Formats: sequence, C-alpha cells, structure tokens
Amino acid sequence: MVKMLQEIQEIGSHAMDIYDYLLAGIDPRLKNYPLMQSPVPMTAILLCYLFFVLYLGPRIMANRKPFQLKEAMIAYNFLLVALSIFIVYEFLMSGWATTYTWRCDAVDTSNSPQALRMVRVAWLFWFSKIIELIDTLFFVLRKKHSQITFLHIFHHSFMPWTWWWGVGYAPGGMGSFHAMVNSSVHVIMYFYYGLAAAGPQFQKFLWWKKYMTAIQLIQFVLVSVHATQYYFMDSCDYQFPMILHLIWMYGTFFFVLFSNFWIQAYVKGKRLPKQDIKQCQNGTAVYTKDKCHENGKHHENGTSNGINHGATNGTSNGSAHHENGSTHMGKMKKA
Repeated sequence: MVKMLQEIQEIGSHAMDIYDYLLAGIDPRLKNYPLMQSPVPMTAILLCYLFFVLYLGPRIMANRKPFQLKEAMIAYNFLLVALSIFIVYEFLMSGWATTYTWRCDAVDTSNSPQALRMVRVAWLFWFSKIIELIDTLFFVLRKKHSQITFLHIFHHSFMPWTWWWGVGYAPGGMGSFHAMVNSSVHVIMYFYYGLAAAGPQFQKFLWWKKYMTAIQLIQFVLVSVHATQYYFMDSCDYQFPMILHLIWMYGTFFFVLFSNFWIQAYVKGKRLPKQDIKQCQNGTAVYTKDKCHENGKHHENGTSNGINHGATNGTSNGSAHHENGSTHMGKMKKA
C-alpha cells in the first residue's frame, strides 16, 4: 500500500513537472492578459460549457417553452461582426499587411509596438472563441437540439482549448494566418446570422445560404495550403513548427467534415446526415425516414396544418444555419 502511494506521488510529481515545463513556454508578454496565467480557468469554462449544453441545459428546458431571444440574437450577431472586423484589421496592421511576407514569417518576440499589437490581437482572437460559446447557449434556451451536433460541439470546445496553447506559445508569425482568415469568414457568417435573426422579412436577402459552407471550405483550403509551404522551404525560422503541423491537420480534418455537411445538405437535400429518427425542430415530434409524425398525425416535407417548417439543423462557425438555430420558411431544395 505504501509503495503504491509512493508510485502515485511520483506520477503526480512528474505530471506537475511536465505542467510547469509547458507553462514556462508561454509568451511572457501575455502574462497580464485575462485567463492566460494558467490553462485551468479556461479548461474549467469549457468543461462547464459542455456540462450545460449536453446535460444540464436540456434538462432545465425539458418542460419549459423555448425562449424567444430575437433581439438578443440580433445584437449578439452584429456585435460579433464588428468584433471580427476589428480583429481582421488588427491582424493586417500588426503584420499581414505591413511587414509579413505571407510565406515564412517568424513570431516577433520583441516589445516593439507592432509586436505587442500582434500579441493583443492574437489574444483577442482566442477570447472571441470564448464569447462564441453563446452560440450553443442560444440553441439550448431555444430548444434547437438538432443544432447541437458533434461538429458544433467539437469546434466550440476542443478548438478554443488548443488555440489557448497556440496563442500562448506563438502570438503571431505564419501560424496566425489561419486566425486572420477565420475572423474574415466570421464577418460574413455572423452578418448572415444577424440578418436571419431579424425575421422572415429578411429571408429574401439570404439566398446565398449554401455559399456559407463553400466559404468555409475555401477557408480550410487556404489555411492548409499556407501551412503546407513550410514543408517545401529550404529553410524557415518560424519557431513553432508543431503549430503548423496542427493547423494543417485541423484544416484537412474540418475540410472533410464540412464537405460531408455540404453533401448531406445540398447534394442529398438534407441539413444533417440521414438518420432513421430525427427530432423535429419543435422538440415534440420525430422524423422517421424524412416524414414527421406528431401526436399521431403524419406530415411530409416539414408541413403541418398548412404551415411550412424549414429544416434547421446546422453547425456553428461555418455551417449554414439560420438565426443561430432559427427556422427558415419553406422546403429545403437540392443544389
């Protein structure tokens, strides 16, 4: 027993040594930024997020009517548009439109005004991902359970966790290209969501819905191609090649996931991969082989008592959904 306790203590000691070693690599210029002193607070936030959206939230809302959050959603989406525009501008001014070559660009570790500006926008980019957790809270409170997909949850939880380390080690340089591109896409994406949240009168301006996913696919191609340059350079002084490896893998991984979404949504005419049983968007009925059954009644193509219910399944950060989970009137058409 004593020996086992000693072994556990030794394992714990080694784990703490590794933890201290990893923290020692965090850029000291970030030490005074919120949530950057340790990964523990950030990890706790993400774990609470997962617990709420996957367990607690759905149970709290089980016997309650969905909240109507139109005004809050409009404000939220357009505030994120403004924030994303600012982030893109700051990335450009702190390197990408001034001193960067768009090829092998090392992290500037100095305390020059431009280097510190890059540090600030890198942190702001990461913090924007914490703000975007609200996307899923809207889904839960509005009982849009079909929106809470694996792709959505993975992107909103695991990605911010890894970005914390990426920003902590390398706030700038060629590894920040994907952050600038992602923020550019979010300008378009949250503008779309803001219009969709404004109500049916704006539906006529949302004809470009399916191109949201196409824009995301282009994003992943650009990010992966940019990172791939590193493997064909004779020499490159970028200090954190591991980050480029991860960016390339993430770009490829998400390209596959979003390509599958595109096929299911626009080639096969569904908003999510076909399932034998799907929950209807009002949370009370089920779809069986594309037909909706509610209280013993049979409705096809989402039509109930003469009212069309559009498909609402989707994902965040690039997949095409309305109002962060609101309905879209009319039938889903194939591309």
